[in-house]
Amino acid sequence: MRGKGKGVRGREYARTLGLSLAFSFPFPLSPSPAFAQQQPPAQDTALQASQARLAEIRRERQRLQGDMDRLRGRVHNLSSELTNIDRQLQLSGRVVGELDIQVSAMGSQIDRITGDLTVAEDALAEKRAVLQHRLVEIAKRGPMHTFQVLLAAETFGDLVTRYKYLYLASRQDRQLVDDVQELRNRVADQRDSLLHRRSTLADLRDERAEETQRLQVLEEQRERSLRDSQREQARVAQRLEQLERDETRIANLVASLERRRRAAAAANPRAAPAPARVRTSDMGRLDWPVEGEIVYTFGRAAGPGNTTVRWNGIGIGVPVGTSVRVIAAGNVRIVGQLGTYGLSVLVDHGGGFYSLYGNLMSADVRQEQAVERNAIIGRTGGDNSDEGPHLHFEIRGQDGQAVDPIQWLRRRG
Repeated sequence: MRGKGKGVRGREYARTLGLSLAFSFPFPLSPSPAFAQQQPPAQDTALQASQARLAEIRRERQRLQGDMDRLRGRVHNLSSELTNIDRQLQLSGRVVGELDIQVSAMGSQIDRITGDLTVAEDALAEKRAVLQHRLVEIAKRGPMHTFQVLLAAETFGDLVTRYKYLYLASRQDRQLVDDVQELRNRVADQRDSLLHRRSTLADLRDERAEETQRLQVLEEQRERSLRDSQREQARVAQRLEQLERDETRIANLVASLERRRRAAAAANPRAAPAPARVRTSDMGRLDWPVEGEIVYTFGRAAGPGNTTVRWNGIGIGVPVGTSVRVIAAGNVRIVGQLGTYGLSVLVDHGGGFYSLYGNLMSADVRQEQAVERNAIIGRTGGDNSDEGPHLHFEIRGQDGQAVDPIQWLRRRG
């Protein structure tokens, strides 16, 4: 109450001095509340979090796009492509969601800044009006008014009081000028910020439209890949069925040859049996028919379209036209097309052992021809196969059973 009474008495005394102060103020002066510190709104925090999430999503999508480019650069399983597209669809949907969050947050920021700008412009107009009024009053009193007020004091206490109020009036005028300048700067900053956020909002909306279009393209791409995958699965199923029939055919051919050999031996027991050119002691010592990398191994393996393929031999990747050499001496029993095996040569090594060379481009031997070890029997092909150019190589043992050729071929260094 004492401070309030002192302020009232001070204003009354100022009026008796002819000091028309611009503001009613208690002692001491307090800073203008227009520039108080404010906590960042929740929308700003949500926007920053969304921007961080969006950056992480884009990095993940960029990695997936790189994986897709690598998939398209080589033979691949279509299911892998579908999985990649599905993941990209999920990430693009999340991108659209994050952009919606940012559009909403940016709109809230624009609304808030627009409101703050309106308040600041109103405050600036008010402060300017007060400042103009003060300047008019100061101009009317003239440059000697301050000295006239001080010289009119009747006592020393009166002089001190007059000086005090003149000092406070000058401080208030200085505060008024500072407020006007600060409000001008604030209005300019908010206008720039408003323009920047409106531009950012327009960019976000354009980006969202692009992401929506991207979603549509990915959906179409997924549909195409799904149809391709279904066709591929049907083709693979047919190929596997054909491969199974061909394997059965080869097994039957070998079994038939063995029956003929045994029948001939039984009909003429005194005839010396043909020497066996491949024996169990040769395991790990036979020469390779071609030199190349293994593209598939003996036994069951994952095939295209989530299928399982059983290989009765190995695939050795080599350029088309590579010379194929027989692993041991023997007699050529079959030269011709064997379904999915393509042009093939079957060599009888005696003692129930046979070797098969498939996916040939050409054969350099004829049926029933005797061949020596390392003799060239043909040239490789297979360039139109799923595995690329390669030689399909098998070894058949007793009763026509397929064995793992790796166990019979010479160990590589």
